[in-house]
Amino acid sequence: MKKLKTDELNRVGVEEFKEQEKLPVIVVLDNVRSMHNIGSVFRTADGFAIEKLYLCGITAQPPHREIEKTALGATQSVAWAHFETTLDALASLRKDGYEIIAIEQASGSTMLNTFQPDVQKKYALIFGNEVNGVSDEVMTQIDECIEIPQFGTKHSFNIVISAGIVLWDFFAKLRL
Repeated sequence: MKKLKTDELNRVGVEEFKEQEKLPVIVVLDNVRSMHNIGSVFRTADGFAIEKLYLCGITAQPPHREIEKTALGATQSVAWAHFETTLDALASLRKDGYEIIAIEQASGSTMLNTFQPDVQKKYALIFGNEVNGVSDEVMTQIDECIEIPQFGTKHSFNIVISAGIVLWDFFAKLRL
């Protein structure tokens, strides 16, 4: 077995990426503090070719050196928008017909492994602040809550790990 070199991966360029069909998912970052986490979500969003990334509240915006450290150029390929509040973003998403889903541990949540996305729907997936998670006021506006099953001693996954797990699951269920 031989590890592939970058030029052997046959990746599309930024312009081709912008034109290709996207996974019908918008990722919403609800007041995410760490610019490294923001950059990593950009990179993950590029990897799964999601539609767009919404940066809300205190979530930092490109261009920023600390975001680019982990985004590695994905801020150029992934479409994004900033909203003053997450509630503003949700109002826009609802108007555009998105099903709004929080990724959170909550009463009545659906475990990720049992959730089956509908190929006819568009989804907005909300990932919350590193300490407080998805805000309580945002939780009152969601259509559904998905929880990632966990089996260890820690209370939650890092936001980037959560985004990777959930986006892979949606990609696998909708595209593979």
